[in-house]
Amino acid sequence: MKFISRKLAALVGAFAMAATGPFIMSAQAGVVISGTRVIFPGQAREVTVQLTNAGESPALIQTWIDKGDPNAPLDKIDVPFVLTPVVFRLDPTKGQTLRLIRTGESLAQDKESLFWLNVLEVPPKAKAGTEANRLQLAFRTRIKVMFRPPGLVGEAEAAPALLRWEMVRDADGKGPALRANNPTPFVVNLGEVTLKSDGKAFAAGVGHVKPGDSALFPVHGLDSEVGGGAEVDYTSLNDWGGGVKNNQPLSAKAAR
Repeated sequence: MKFISRKLAALVGAFAMAATGPFIMSAQAGVVISGTRVIFPGQAREVTVQLTNAGESPALIQTWIDKGDPNAPLDKIDVPFVLTPVVFRLDPTKGQTLRLIRTGESLAQDKESLFWLNVLEVPPKAKAGTEANRLQLAFRTRIKVMFRPPGLVGEAEAAPALLRWEMVRDADGKGPALRANNPTPFVVNLGEVTLKSDGKAFAAGVGHVKPGDSALFPVHGLDSEVGGGAEVDYTSLNDWGGGVKNNQPLSAKAAR
């Protein structure tokens, strides 16, 4: 796995293995993060994140922060935070507190900045006998880290209702897509997006829209012009991961 650091890779050799011959899949993550997102207040020096091993086996954990590219090499990532601990063992039923410390580099003060917390969980070496033929997988969990400067205009919980939606072409210029425009200084997280037109509903996936930016949501199954009165139903996710229903009219039709 190319995102495993050299230090972790050396430890994995002794801690985990891939079985040979006939095997049974073992795909269950045991380490739980105490939240679905991290809000880093601009006036804070550090925040903490709690991990708990809810599984029945110990796990080797590696943690890091990235800027949004899940495949970026660890030695090429440059973020204004220090995360500790980086590599550690987490036994069953035990917990570990991660410290996310700001290092002082300048960040935008007029909008939120988005980063990602990565938690890689590597299972222990398979036991002899039947367990030796079990293929064990490493799991990586990524959650958003939103650096929120003080004094931003507006409120984070009000931002989703201010999105504006229009029909455009997708990134390949072929299929229809919804474009969400975010005029606010907050990251808007969307758990579900649906286009409603002529009494029909068309799924448009999930995602997020950065402050002052736009994002595309490809519409699935739409093969005709959008009817008048079309609207967008979407579920936004608040700071605690709770879903909030929203509805906005579509402001433009797709170009043909």
